[in-house]
Amino acid sequence: MKLAFQIAKRFLLSAKRQTVVIILGIAIGVSVQVFIGSLISGLQTGLVDSTIGSRSQITITNDGYISDYDSLITSIDGSSENISEITPTITVSGSMVNSDLSENVVLRGLDFDSANGIYKFDELLTENSTLPNEDNEITLGIGLKENLGLSIGDTITYDSVIYGQFELTIVGFFDAKVLALNDSWVIGELSTVQNIVDEGDVVDQIEMQLFEVFDDLETKTEIETVLGSGYSATTWTEENQELLSGLNGQSISSLMIQIFVIISVVLGISSVLAISVLQKSRQLGILKAMGIQDKDASKIFLFQGFILGIFGAILGILLGLGLSYAFTKFALNPDGTPVIALQINIGFMVLSGFIALTASTLAALSPALKSSKLNVIEVIRNG
Repeated sequence: MKLAFQIAKRFLLSAKRQTVVIILGIAIGVSVQVFIGSLISGLQTGLVDSTIGSRSQITITNDGYISDYDSLITSIDGSSENISEITPTITVSGSMVNSDLSENVVLRGLDFDSANGIYKFDELLTENSTLPNEDNEITLGIGLKENLGLSIGDTITYDSVIYGQFELTIVGFFDAKVLALNDSWVIGELSTVQNIVDEGDVVDQIEMQLFEVFDDLETKTEIETVLGSGYSATTWTEENQELLSGLNGQSISSLMIQIFVIISVVLGISSVLAISVLQKSRQLGILKAMGIQDKDASKIFLFQGFILGIFGAILGILLGLGLSYAFTKFALNPDGTPVIALQINIGFMVLSGFIALTASTLAALSPALKSSKLNVIEVIRNG
């Protein structure tokens, strides 16, 4: 085996230009895999983060209001290790009225200590704004500020056909980066909305986020074991089937690209090494005449594929990282942030390199079999 390895190495070194071209071919294939994989992974993460990253990923409701919500939250939180954040909320609709101006709104009562883990309102506040920390204090989306001509410290009227009118004090504004939310959301303490509803210490939803967002259905099943009758759980994938289909389509397209890249690499290596068998047939004939076994002759080309795969995989991973880095520097949003924040997954890169190494070695099987079948007499006779 050592002899076969040494001969394989010398064959590769004797045709340096050919060897370099093959290694570059493998490297380009691996770099495309790494880049496409990182691109798709970053795109999927960005889509998930922008759509449900700051929203509830599993929501618990019941037929009416939830009264004993603290103990229910404790039970839910203990039912699964995949729950990262959990918070109670209560929501009412109505209008915000400022003089002769009026806008339809969604008024949300939140426990900001836990709700910030999901909605990150403290990161969305505009200059000099604060979050509500007392009854009847509210913070509004910046769209409502413009539409109603409001400022911090103003008093505004919340008006509802069902609940009547309430005077609320503005302590800040937030920019949710979503027009619909900026134009309709008003947030306050749980107690503020509970006083409007006048049903006591109740909420109408329990919202949560997960560590592994794509394990939501499994987590839902775990949560349902502690829910009583009348409660229901809804996951983000059940509410976003189109998004999920798009993500699956991206994954499939990425996989297909990588498969075709591997196939092209295998065919390229196999054809080049097959030509190498013909080029080296005289040397192989002499080696067989000197006593080298057929299996050792086959191993020469298997080792060639293995060596080419190692160098091609290493160079390909480095090229893939370079492409990924360049993409984040040239494909930018107007604010200077990358269009897609690529994710560098070490495990995926190692897997890509291993696949290339395996493919390179397997690509050498056909040339290896041809070399083992060379007839010594015919090779020497034909020169």
